[in-house]
Amino acid sequence: MSLSLIAFLVLVAAFAVGSFTKINAGLLATVAAFGVGTLLAGMSIKDVIGQFPAGLFFILVGATLLFAIVRINGTIDLLAYWAERLAGDRKILVPILMFLLTAALASAGAFTPAAIAIVAPVGLALGMRFGISTLAMGLVIVQGANAGAFSPVNPFGVLANKMLDGAGASDGSFKLYAYCFVFNAILAAIAYVLVQAIMKRRMAKTESGQTGDAGHVEHDGGAAAPAGSSATDPSGTGTAVLTAPAHTSVAAESTIRTGPEKVAATPMRILTLVGIASLLVLTTVLGLDVGVASLVIATMLIVLDSSVQKPAVESMPWSAIILVTGIVTYVGMLEKMGALKELQEGIAGLGNSSLAALITSYVVAIVSAFASTTGTLGVISPVVAPIAMDPLLTPLGVVTAIAISSSVVDVSPMSTSGALLMASAQPKDERMFFRALLLWAIAMIGIVPLLVWFVFVQLGLG
Repeated sequence: MSLSLIAFLVLVAAFAVGSFTKINAGLLATVAAFGVGTLLAGMSIKDVIGQFPAGLFFILVGATLLFAIVRINGTIDLLAYWAERLAGDRKILVPILMFLLTAALASAGAFTPAAIAIVAPVGLALGMRFGISTLAMGLVIVQGANAGAFSPVNPFGVLANKMLDGAGASDGSFKLYAYCFVFNAILAAIAYVLVQAIMKRRMAKTESGQTGDAGHVEHDGGAAAPAGSSATDPSGTGTAVLTAPAHTSVAAESTIRTGPEKVAATPMRILTLVGIASLLVLTTVLGLDVGVASLVIATMLIVLDSSVQKPAVESMPWSAIILVTGIVTYVGMLEKMGALKELQEGIAGLGNSSLAALITSYVVAIVSAFASTTGTLGVISPVVAPIAMDPLLTPLGVVTAIAISSSVVDVSPMSTSGALLMASAQPKDERMFFRALLLWAIAMIGIVPLLVWFVFVQLGLG
């Protein structure tokens, strides 16, 4: 067994342990990098430390700190209030506004799980108020985060743009973002219409079969199910993962009666919005490093209101930061020892770069459903360049297909984004959410890689 194969198997083992236990895969990968690098590859500890992604670390820390402040000082509540006021009684605007709000946060640099964690509780509550399935709202919110995830200032986008740079297509950054945004917007619309239609049909069935005081059913395809209903399929097929959850809380009823609670546009919240806008200008127009710009703006907000510092730092997703940097450190070690070059040669041995792109798209989709998308992109990034540089393919098309394939499965309950949706749902709906999100993720794994490969690689849309 070659050293490179052993090194890859160690990485797979770290992913597996991290997926099925509470042990952080990034922490395992960091320790493994020193073990494999020094004992098997003959590298020095200094060489292994040199593979730590300092630039990515600053991006993760800066972005997550900034958006923790956005959440804590109530700026996100202000945005949600404006969204609800804008929607008024127009039900269809609610999912559109929640999609755009999540996409805007991700586009501004918020780590996608952070954007979902901020918007999901608000979005699901608004869904309840307007009679929209919480599952449909959840899917729309995740697709919104994915739509903005490949912005040049988002960690996903940073990694994807490195792939473009490696393939000599650095000018395709905006097109990559635009393609991913449009694809996820279309997918969000399909998910919303499909789930709402299924809800209406099943609720109509349930209503027609009810007798006596079996409960009340809303007639607008909303989230309220008959009182006392379960998440099982009335037909007995076991596929009722899309059955609408029942929501009868006093808070929800109060919201329906009184409408949105006013959120004041305080000077601090306005300054925070100015800070987010400044981040986009500093990074996209002036070319300032995303991590540095985020840290500068976050520090200025802390200086203006020091009370947000402690809760913001404590609420940062340190586990996710360790996961991503640990995986990328291990990948750097693999590259240093020549293991990635062997993998690239193996893919080149297929003799067909288009087929290699399809296989890579499926691999990242499957792995991302159970692990960190950022970590997965970090692992696959060095492998993509040789595929994308094939003169018969467009580098932008290959990178776009892989980017979408890796992120579209984030709704899986085994991933951070899917887990956040489950955490935002009511406890009694957790089992239904788990099964529904898992089914959706499986469908995405089966359909999307082939679809995006055909559109962006075969047709050369990129």
